[in-house]
Amino acid sequence: MSDGRSLAYLTGIGVERVQGLSGARGADLRKAGIATVADLLLHTPRRYIDRSLLAPLAELPVGEEVTAIGTVKKVAVRRPRAKMTIVEATIFDGASYLFAVWFNQPFRARQLTEGSEVALSGRIERFRGRLQMKSPDADVLDRPAESLITGRVVPVHPSAGGVGPGWLRRAIHNALSRARPVSDPLPAEMRERLGLCDRDTALFDIHFPETMDAIGPARQRLVFDELFRLEVALAIRKHRQIEEEEGIEHVLGAGLVDSFIESLPYTLTGAQRRVIGEIQHDMASSHPMHRLLQGEVGSGKTIVAMAALLTGVQGGFQGAVMAPTEVLAEQHYLGLAPLAALVGVRMALLTGSSQDRTGVIEAVAAGTVDVVVGTHALIQEGVGFDRLGIAVVDEQHRFGVHQRVGLRDKADGPQPDLLIMTATPIPRTLAMTLYGDLDVSVLDEMPAGRKEVRTIGASAGEMGPIYDLIRTEVAAGRQAFVVCPLVEDSVKLQVASATAEYERLQAVFPDLRLGLLHGQMRSADKESVMAEMRAGDIDVLVATTVIEVGIDITNATVMVVEDADRFGLSQLHQLRGRVGRGEHPSTCVLVAEPTTPEGEQRLAAMLATTDGFRLAEEDLRIRKQGTVFGARQAGMPDLRLADILEDTETLIVARREAFGLVADDPDLQRHPEVAAELQALLGGEAEWLMIS
Repeated sequence: MSDGRSLAYLTGIGVERVQGLSGARGADLRKAGIATVADLLLHTPRRYIDRSLLAPLAELPVGEEVTAIGTVKKVAVRRPRAKMTIVEATIFDGASYLFAVWFNQPFRARQLTEGSEVALSGRIERFRGRLQMKSPDADVLDRPAESLITGRVVPVHPSAGGVGPGWLRRAIHNALSRARPVSDPLPAEMRERLGLCDRDTALFDIHFPETMDAIGPARQRLVFDELFRLEVALAIRKHRQIEEEEGIEHVLGAGLVDSFIESLPYTLTGAQRRVIGEIQHDMASSHPMHRLLQGEVGSGKTIVAMAALLTGVQGGFQGAVMAPTEVLAEQHYLGLAPLAALVGVRMALLTGSSQDRTGVIEAVAAGTVDVVVGTHALIQEGVGFDRLGIAVVDEQHRFGVHQRVGLRDKADGPQPDLLIMTATPIPRTLAMTLYGDLDVSVLDEMPAGRKEVRTIGASAGEMGPIYDLIRTEVAAGRQAFVVCPLVEDSVKLQVASATAEYERLQAVFPDLRLGLLHGQMRSADKESVMAEMRAGDIDVLVATTVIEVGIDITNATVMVVEDADRFGLSQLHQLRGRVGRGEHPSTCVLVAEPTTPEGEQRLAAMLATTDGFRLAEEDLRIRKQGTVFGARQAGMPDLRLADILEDTETLIVARREAFGLVADDPDLQRHPEVAAELQALLGGEAEWLMIS
């Protein structure tokens, strides 16, 4: 390790102590999440302008995308009519003028002050004999005489908390001047073997590169650092789960699981048999299982979960299944109870609205219930188990870490095994970061006879053929879903609501039996509607996304999604998975008139493939990882610079190095700088390391 101040040390210095950031600016940055000098140094530029390659304004090529730099000479605002604002700016480079115009971007008049230097990026055109850009991107570089933007590569940092790129550039330069040399926590041997530059060089070159070529190695090192920290945290957490927690050595070969599989009216897929084997191998170990089970809609996760539960039951332990909603919990219970009955296993349902709630709680505590299925009611005070041996958490992304751990902690003595299930496919790179501490099983084979669902698009004005399709399917004895984004009409969001659509469709289908289902209904009413749908007493069920997961109506062959562009890709994929579950061909209709590029991209992806893993990667690409990580399990640290789709190879290397380092030095006693940085940069999230 080189001499100098570490990032861990710099997390203890408030950003207000940096020259230029005292007072209001520092307070604004703190509110925006840049609270320390370390945060400031990790706030990297979003782009760079190489001033050595910039041509004079008069020589800019017409018709091409370019970046132009000049001084703002004049800014004018015009409002030619209501709801129309035009901002015009005149830029001068000392010899020639460039005119820029923005439509309905009134903030540009505040951004571009006369006398400041600005970089405009856009397409050059000639209008009435003068050079012009329409709606270019604009970055205020600030004072023209500033040495940090004169004759060099200019970093353009993202504004934060109202503090612009110019102030941030100077503040970061001041901070680096005081902090350098920044020490390096990585062993020199690792840096040399991986071809990484040192930390000090990386931090300087990412902010103030001498050449454009210096940026790549700097970014590579900082991306590695970010992913390495995350993977070390995951490795520590996994090590503690495996080495430090006492588990249950479940009994294999007792016959209950084999009897269950033999009693099924169909043959398991090879993937199901493989995954059951992986789970049983974990459950036979003396350490508690922590396994993530991924599977496409209809791939047979329920059977695998039942085999895991029965592995616990056959040794005298209880099992628990926790689902995020009452509808899904009841669906699981209705699906699992007949399977349990095949081998004499006693099951119960426990939700917030269970009729015999007290009786179920007493039976679970007494051990007269083998498997209990429920919602978060399972982890509430007063609910206890006799001998909890395995906990299954379904659609775990809807639960926080603490809820998941709360179920597992209901056991006295050894830790029960934990199986986490999701029908939302997770890209490999995301699984390595979000769930890198878990062993992963994937059901990558569909049961025989499972048919691919035909997916078509339609606009609101093209519903005639869709209604004809529904009538045809119902006449053949099938059923249909119509899904809407909202429960009731909204003035702000002009999208179809379930209640309004239900009333409208009653007029469209006066001869059909319609039902309505949404999350605001009383539990008993929801259960009644679902019972009618399962019994075939409803022809068309109008619903919100309460039916997104877990609903298994094999007779349903049509799924119509209204305002489909307002749903996420994972939601659309799940909704499509509600049909095509039986022997009959099925159709999913996406009704939409997208108004955003993202909406168009989601619909295009849905029409192009039914592969959930391909859709998951596309979803990550469209939404960006920040959105995905924002809904992650509570306490997980963010990624600032790394892009887990773009930086896959670096992620793989970082994971290998991190897990190797922790295997060799589990408590990081020989790597105190790594330990200090981990604690410092996770800050209040350090508890996340301790949760298993």
